[in-house]
Order: sequence, then structure tokens, then C-alpha cells
Amino acid sequence: MSENQLSTGAKVECLAYAAIAAVALVGTQWALVVGIQSAQGSLVKQMWADLTANPTVVITSIDLLMVFLAAFMFIIIEGRRLAVRWWGLYAFLCLAIAVSVGFPLFLIARRLRMAGQPVG
Repeated sequence: MSENQLSTGAKVECLAYAAIAAVALVGTQWALVVGIQSAQGSLVKQMWADLTANPTVVITSIDLLMVFLAAFMFIIIEGRRLAVRWWGLYAFLCLAIAVSVGFPLFLIARRLRMAGQPVG
């Protein structure tokens, strides 16, 4: 196997990340549409009310926020360290769409970069 060729395990890993990102994109956008349609008044106010509805939701929200921050930092630090092309785009996707979409896509780009494959 040449240095620039992905192993079978790395290919499976990339496919799994791609599947996660695809399912996350569909799921988050579906939930966003439902949220927009069911919002009573301001969408932002409705989202805040939903995120603070009870202690279980607050714990989940805080946990997901901390995972987002860790993934966001990882994208920036690791993207710069490995010179992953377009690392800023993956960080933007985490902010604009969902961390569950942007982070797996970054992990694919990172895996390809580590294998010496062209990315972007």
C-alpha cells in the first residue's frame, strides 16, 4: 500500500463520519423547520424557552454546548497544526448548521490530510 493510499479501516472510518454528517444534516434541518413552524412569536425566544424548560433539558444543553466548544477548538487547533485546507469552513459549519455536521466533515478532511490525500 502506498503512503498516499487510505487503508480499508480509514475508508470505513471516513464513510462512517460521512453517514453521521448526512443523518445529522437531515435531522437538524428537519427539527429546525418544525421549530420554525411551531414557534409562538420570536423563534429565538421560543428556542431559549425550550432549552431551559426543565433541569434535564438544561443539563443536555450545557453538555452539548461544552462538546461544541471542545470540537470547535479541536478543529481550529488541529486544522492549523496539520494545515487542513478549509479548516475554517468546518468551524463555520459547526456554528451555522450544527456541530454534528461540521465536526464529522472535519474529521474526514483530517483523516485524508494525515494520509497525504488532497483535501478541498
